[in-house]
Amino acid sequence: MKPYYDEDGITIYHGDCYDLLPTIPPESVGLVITDPPYGIDYEGVRRDNGWTGAQPTGLGPVLGDGKTMDLSPVFRFGRLVVFGANYFPEQIHPGPSGWIVWDKRGDGRSAGRDMTISDCELVWTWGLGFLRVIRFSHMWHGVARWANEPIVHPTQKPLSLMRWILDGWTEPGDLILDPFMGSGPVAQACRELGRRYVGVEIEERYCEIAVQRLAQGVLEFG
Repeated sequence: MKPYYDEDGITIYHGDCYDLLPTIPPESVGLVITDPPYGIDYEGVRRDNGWTGAQPTGLGPVLGDGKTMDLSPVFRFGRLVVFGANYFPEQIHPGPSGWIVWDKRGDGRSAGRDMTISDCELVWTWGLGFLRVIRFSHMWHGVARWANEPIVHPTQKPLSLMRWILDGWTEPGDLILDPFMGSGPVAQACRELGRRYVGVEIEERYCEIAVQRLAQGVLEFG
């Protein structure tokens, strides 16, 4: 697979990660950060009782989210940070592991039972050396956000969260593997923190956006 972008230790591939993953030796990767489709057929826009939810219109569905994906090629790596693993618990490794709870309200409180936006997101970790539940607080709830990050992907994650993960469990020069790259927040965080990066994205429009983000340097582009 020919790189779509390859500069200063940041490599992006436009294609199917299942074609690339078998070629990467697990021992070469310092950490996998992945936000795969959850298999919930997410549309990117939620409307209930006339209320429009967090995601803007025009982004379309998450490609491949209509079915549960086989993540065994990802799980063969030794150190993992996996978003949405609560949607496919039958696939994750049995035994002791860690969880990160991303508090999307930023205040530890619940929005109530009738809201369509989750208060938190769960992130499963394996091989990171902690067997407990850790909370990361960052407002990302509907139109309320702590960072001025344009929303360009229906399941976009904040840049600050990716920085926090990388800063806590990787070292400068480590290779970070991101099989479901999306709009590239992990790539941008890796460039800022001096980590090497390999990302794969099946939709070319998001490869373009990721390259644009990298061109912004350390600016909060989202």
